Amino acid sequence: MKTSADLVSDYLSAVEREASALPADRRGELLADLTEHIEVSCAERPDASIGEVLAELGDPRTIAATALSEAGGTGEVAAGAAGAQARGGAGAPVRRGKVHPLVPLLMLTLSMPFMMVFTAAPGQLFGVLFRVIGAVLVCTSVHWTAVQKTTGVLLAAVLPSVIIATWNLSTGGPEAGSPALLANLAMLALMSGAAAWLWRVRRG
Repeated sequence: MKTSADLVSDYLSAVEREASALPADRRGELLADLTEHIEVSCAERPDASIGEVLAELGDPRTIAATALSEAGGTGEVAAGAAGAQARGGAGAPVRRGKVHPLVPLLMLTLSMPFMMVFTAAPGQLFGVLFRVIGAVLVCTSVHWTAVQKTTGVLLAAVLPSVIIATWNLSTGGPEAGSPALLANLAMLALMSGAAAWLWRVRRG
């Protein structure tokens, strides 16, 4: 039976193999970052198994394909990225922009107060756009795992939008006044809490 050290070694070897087209220094940096992340995750979550930690990191092919696509689009690296994506199939990511994690979190959080202040149609539209763009940036970011992205987007974008839409479409709900303000503030608190959580669990 393999030990935790064996599982980590096998995982890192798989990443190194898949990212063989990367320059040696960049490949070493990638492996060092992954090793550090694994060590920190294990220290912060002693109850979690090494298998769970590695699963949250993602498939080695996906990690390698992301690193390859971010390293550049020409020459040997581009060929390696194409090969990694071909091996990974539909699950291999395309190039993702290096957007600071604070940007989508601010867009998600500020969409609510923007809509509360600017109640006319254009203001509401911009608020919705902020929320949608923020959710897309979270989903395409390298700073969170798939589970964290799904949870964050559900709490910070989908759930508030569904509740607000239901509130507005309900014939029995008040249209203005203190109840509506309290409902909006509750949604703002939910979105802010989700954004704060995403900021706390980000990586990189």
